[in-house]
Amino acid sequence: MPEPISVSKLGPIMAVVTGGTAGIGRACAQALLAAGATGMLLNGRNAERAELAREQLQSAYPRAQIMTSIGDAAQPVVAERIMADAIAAFGRIDLLVNSTGGNDLPRLLHQTPLEAIPGILERCLFAQLLCSRAALTHMREAKRGAIINIASDAAKLPTPGESLIGAAMAGIVMFTRGLAIEAKHDGIRANVVTPSLTGGTEHYEKVMADPFAGKLFGKAAQMAKLGLVDKDEIAELVVFLASPAAAKITGQAISITGGISAV
Repeated sequence: MPEPISVSKLGPIMAVVTGGTAGIGRACAQALLAAGATGMLLNGRNAERAELAREQLQSAYPRAQIMTSIGDAAQPVVAERIMADAIAAFGRIDLLVNSTGGNDLPRLLHQTPLEAIPGILERCLFAQLLCSRAALTHMREAKRGAIINIASDAAKLPTPGESLIGAAMAGIVMFTRGLAIEAKHDGIRANVVTPSLTGGTEHYEKVMADPFAGKLFGKAAQMAKLGLVDKDEIAELVVFLASPAAAKITGQAISITGGISAV
């Protein structure tokens, strides 16, 4: 009988987590290290917060090599530099987790200034596309790798106030599916996680404090009959998708919502 595949163990992988200094990204970095990742590069825009995250994770996982790369991953030159920093530190990139996002609050489209729209799309969408492309070069050379993008359930379910956010998230989903079809020829997998309301993050507090968004998502929270999803639960799903147990899963957009939706 073959040995069962261990979901909880990743082995000595080298991972990059963009948006990895706080929120869901930070939770993913910690979960990946706990599962056995031996190299971790954290990207964030705030150098002080990034260094604090690195120090805390390094203290918890002293045997791992943990680095930072600072900058806005939604800019092409920064996305390319993040991956170059990872290659310089580790020699390879086995896993890329993109947990970037602008954390824009829901706003009805007719109340959104025209000049604000490009920035919303850039913050929500560009970093995931650019970093995936930048990592792809190195993964293709190695003939292996996994890319996991974090989007949201707004990609699948139209919600008042999320026309623009939903458009960006749907873009991430379709991009990831196209990437999966192209990259499978080089042994590379690509999947996307689409959570709904997520507890334990600064964005959750920001959303619930906003008069419009708080009312909207307060109703959504009541629909999570299986329990409000926490950032650490999303991180565990990311670990699974990065693990050998998911070796044949690619091109999937997986919702984790606690029952808020079923799409």
